[in-house]
Amino acid sequence: MDMAVIELSRLQFALTALYHFLFVPLTLGLSFMLVIMESIYVMTGREIWRTITRFWGKLFGINFVLGVATGITMEFQFGTNWSYFSHYVGDIFGAPLAIEGLMAFFLEATFVGLMFFGWDKLSKLGHLLTTILVAVGSNLSALWILIANGWMQNPVGAHFNPDTMRMEVNDFMAVLFNPVAQAKFVHTVSAGYVCASVFVLGVSAWYLLRGKWTAVAKRSFTVAAAFGLASSLSVVVLGDESGYALTDNQKMKLASLEAMWHTEPAPAGFALFGLPSVDDKTTYYEVKIPYALGLIATRSLSGEVTGISQLVIKAEERIENGVRAYSALEQLKVDRTNLAAREEFERNKQDLGYAMLLKRFVADPRQASSDDILQAAWSTVPNVPVMFWVFRVMAGLGFFFIAFFAAAFYIASTRRFHCEQGPCRLFMRTAVWVIPLPWIAIEFGWILAEVGRQPWAIEGVLPTFLAASSLTIAQLWTTIIGFTLLYGALAVIEVRLMLATIRKGPFDHHGTAQDGPDHPDDQHASGYRPLPAE
Repeated sequence: MDMAVIELSRLQFALTALYHFLFVPLTLGLSFMLVIMESIYVMTGREIWRTITRFWGKLFGINFVLGVATGITMEFQFGTNWSYFSHYVGDIFGAPLAIEGLMAFFLEATFVGLMFFGWDKLSKLGHLLTTILVAVGSNLSALWILIANGWMQNPVGAHFNPDTMRMEVNDFMAVLFNPVAQAKFVHTVSAGYVCASVFVLGVSAWYLLRGKWTAVAKRSFTVAAAFGLASSLSVVVLGDESGYALTDNQKMKLASLEAMWHTEPAPAGFALFGLPSVDDKTTYYEVKIPYALGLIATRSLSGEVTGISQLVIKAEERIENGVRAYSALEQLKVDRTNLAAREEFERNKQDLGYAMLLKRFVADPRQASSDDILQAAWSTVPNVPVMFWVFRVMAGLGFFFIAFFAAAFYIASTRRFHCEQGPCRLFMRTAVWVIPLPWIAIEFGWILAEVGRQPWAIEGVLPTFLAASSLTIAQLWTTIIGFTLLYGALAVIEVRLMLATIRKGPFDHHGTAQDGPDHPDDQHASGYRPLPAE
């Protein structure tokens, strides 16, 4: 396989996935924030909360449409760019994607129309139920997608069938309750909640700085501050749980993001700073927090975190076992009644995928030299410098958001919204500039998860370079350029629509005052009008 084709296929999927993931977190978070806002409207009967819900609902709708458009394109790539992947593991991987489409996405797409156009046609409780179903559908979509992705990271509940030469499900419940998938789901949706909270808080702060629509801005700010504080705390806690899941299931990813080249005495320290060197297999200028990594990864002071070099030695052993499985499988292709070959295959079949790593260096794994095996073993190490720094930026932003929302919650609790100068005004300005940061953290989290899995398309089962379709470089460049131009145009449309909606504000103020009242019982004063019916 031409490695240029592989790398271009990876680049295309990475671009579309990263672009799609710009919309998903805001959809996840805004959907539940709309539930909170509309619940307050139903409980209090105050019209201003209806207006607040409809305003943020418009921004949710713009984002939702772009998310759907980009997500559909991404799923098609499994057939166009990764056809052998689809053939080899489609029996397992296709099931969660089908369930997501049939159950979660249809639920979300059906009720999103009722949410937008049913304000004057449904009762208050009926419309609230519709909004709740949209939020549940959005999060269920994420659940099934992450079950599929979690299986790629930790392929449980499936086995290789030598008769069909494919992976097949033997325990769907194991796939469903995969610990890696569950950890990824709760961590990802919590990150989406943080993203939406920062967005709502930043826009509200912008309104407060300009003295426009302060009634809506204050209430939106308060909801975002409380929801964001809870979400940011959960992101850090659940991120810790994800790190714990790596200890048992993806040891190489854990060692790589820590740039831990050699196993350290337990409990290992956590590197705050360092300069990893791939050539020297060491990390220079390390600054460590003693015991921290051992506690995070093993939940004990005696648990050991295995280093990269030791994991490479283990990979060599698994490659050698995989070659035995590969040799037995070749014999079974000729004679399926060969009991000795069947026994040899069953004994080593868990390592068959490791033998496939050798195909990058030699046509027949059975002909591999010791140097080929060593090369293949070191190929199981992902890009350590990228992993190291991407993780630290993501984790640093996670802790920053806790402090950020704590300050916002204090301002909301003490009602210090009107501040002409001093720390309060500085915070409001900061809140506007902070809006892009959650997307940076989330995209870095995706890079960490996917780069950390390399060289595997399916961890320990199918190498990435064997999963791609037989395409040409010209075909790939054509689609990459085409997608980039299309997505660039969609991005411009998205940003312009969002900014136009934000500038217009939450009220229909043709010829009226620009702001609604601060007191909820005066909603018809000062020329205030709720948004008209859709």
